[in-house]
Amino acid sequence: MPESRNSRLTRPETLTAGGIIVVAAGFLVPTYDLRAISALLPAAMLIGLIVLSAFLLLADQRKASAGEDATPMTTSPKRVIGAFLMIVSYALACDFVGFYISTAVTIPLVAWTFGYRSPVGLLIATVIVVGTIWAIFDFGMSQDFPTGRLWGR
Repeated sequence: MPESRNSRLTRPETLTAGGIIVVAAGFLVPTYDLRAISALLPAAMLIGLIVLSAFLLLADQRKASAGEDATPMTTSPKRVIGAFLMIVSYALACDFVGFYISTAVTIPLVAWTFGYRSPVGLLIATVIVVGTIWAIFDFGMSQDFPTGRLWGR
C-alpha cells in the first residue's frame, strides 16, 4: 500500500507558525492607534513573535523539503490545552480584576502547573516579575495598566 503524502502546509509546526503570524499581525494593527510610548512594548513583542514564527516556518519547510517526517507538536495535549485555557483566563482576569492582581495570581499558577513546586521560589519570582513591571512601566514610564472593571476603571 503506497504511503500518502501530506501537504507540506499541513505540518504541525507550519500550521502553528502560520497561525501565530496571522494572529500577531492582527493584534499589531491596533497598536498604530496608540501613542508611541504605549505601543512600544506590544508592538515589539508582536513583531518578535512574527519574526520567530517566520524562522520556525522556514526551518519546518526545510525539514519537509529534505523529506523528514513531521513530528507531533506535543506528547501531552492536555497540558497544551490547559496552558491555552490559562492564557485566555488571564486575559479575561486582566479585564475584570486588573493587570497586577491577575499577574500576581497567574505567575505562580502557571509555574506550579508546569512542575515548579517551591512556594518560596514562586513567591520570589512573582514579586520580582510584578515588581519589575511596576518599576519600569508605572513608576518609570508613568504608564497605567488596567485596574479592571470590578475596581472602576
